[in-house]
Amino acid sequence: MSSVVRVRPHDKYYGVYIVELEDGTVKLATKNLVPGHRVYGERLYKYEGVEYREWNTYRSKLAGALANGLADQPIREGDAILYLGVATGTTASHISDIIGPTGRIYSVEFAPRVMREFVLVADVRKNLYPILGDARKPHEYRHLVEMVDGLYADVAQPEQAKIVADNADFFLKDGGYMLLAIKARSIDVTKEPSEIYKREINTLKERGFEIVDVVHLEPYDRDHAMVYARYHRKK
Repeated sequence: MSSVVRVRPHDKYYGVYIVELEDGTVKLATKNLVPGHRVYGERLYKYEGVEYREWNTYRSKLAGALANGLADQPIREGDAILYLGVATGTTASHISDIIGPTGRIYSVEFAPRVMREFVLVADVRKNLYPILGDARKPHEYRHLVEMVDGLYADVAQPEQAKIVADNADFFLKDGGYMLLAIKARSIDVTKEPSEIYKREINTLKERGFEIVDVVHLEPYDRDHAMVYARYHRKK
């Protein structure tokens, strides 16, 4: 394996690092909150006494969005975040690195089998709070989640924007950020992805979101886009 030449903070994205390797390749990474622990087989890099985890752009839609030039990375140390569709925790683990020990990720997942895998990640990463629940029914977990700074959603459901907006109404602070991975084929296989993105984005706008940026995720994910928005509560 090629050795590390240098690690430097990303010049655009908070909490993200660039790892430069001897063979000339460059990787995105986060500072490992739990040194020695991998989550999905990612590479660990040591540099000047600090351990970093490679953030694989083909395994994490947020990493793909950053690699494709998303306008900003709004997640900050100490943030409380609601994560809808956490799955086995690949992306959530990198967000966990960024928010650090004072942050919290309320992690909603519908599938019990997948949640069992995620719980093992949460056992090691104490800022992850697993919630077995249905993102379409935020009232069912409202007693478990505080008002949050940000909302991240990766739900393979029709009406993704409506699900996000319903959760934002319950939990997202005024001015809070939202990152939504839109899966066009999960919504309607008969329609063109661009048509779907447009419809979902219009739903978000109608529900109080100001769209900051939209990036397509090719070549990392086909028929996916990442929407970054800010939420304004209706007065």
